[in-house]
Amino acid sequence: MPERRADDAPVRLYLASTSPARLATLRAAGVEPAGLISPGVDEDALVESLTSSRGPLSAAEMVGELARAKAEAVVGRLVEGEPIDGFILGGDSAFEIDDVVHGKPHRDEVARERWKAMRGRRGVLHSGHWLIDHRGGVPGLGVGRVEDAVVEFADDVTDTEIDAYIATREPLSVAGAFTIDSRGQAYIRTIDGHPSTVIGLSVPALRSLLREGFGVEWHRLWNR
Repeated sequence: MPERRADDAPVRLYLASTSPARLATLRAAGVEPAGLISPGVDEDALVESLTSSRGPLSAAEMVGELARAKAEAVVGRLVEGEPIDGFILGGDSAFEIDDVVHGKPHRDEVARERWKAMRGRRGVLHSGHWLIDHRGGVPGLGVGRVEDAVVEFADDVTDTEIDAYIATREPLSVAGAFTIDSRGQAYIRTIDGHPSTVIGLSVPALRSLLREGFGVEWHRLWNR
């Protein structure tokens, strides 16, 4: 077997999130995170603070700032008693339609109202990413990117289908009250953008951040 070059050595990725969808997306792309760490960021308080100091945030600005805060909240932590040695990725998502930003609905009635308003229409899913170089256990440079994808919903989704979907509890804890990687995909007509962006972690964006920000090729994260 040829000797592995230093610039081809494996690189670890730590996910500052406990999202099952983000984890599944990374695994499908060949990456098993070295750790899943809940950042513990109070999102509402952070957005309120930023709005007070800077004025209203656009949806893209909001997810970018939240992704950065989540990644930075993990800096210096231990994973299974060991210091982080790799890259930290933070992410956040929000769905925007008619210039109104929708996060997670949490309640049945909110999800139902949104779905009745969304069917047959298009909206934008904003997905923020922030990547911090924490190789060697020392925090370094952080870089970020926000990716967008336009989602068009089917116009023939019935009230009965909406109620059945809400009864699964799936739409209550996801931005925009829909998924494209589970039950919700049946009610989506088209997506203009990379599907992983809608899931909440754009794999092409992560590849670009690694390559352009740190000179790390994507395949160095493959470990599955």
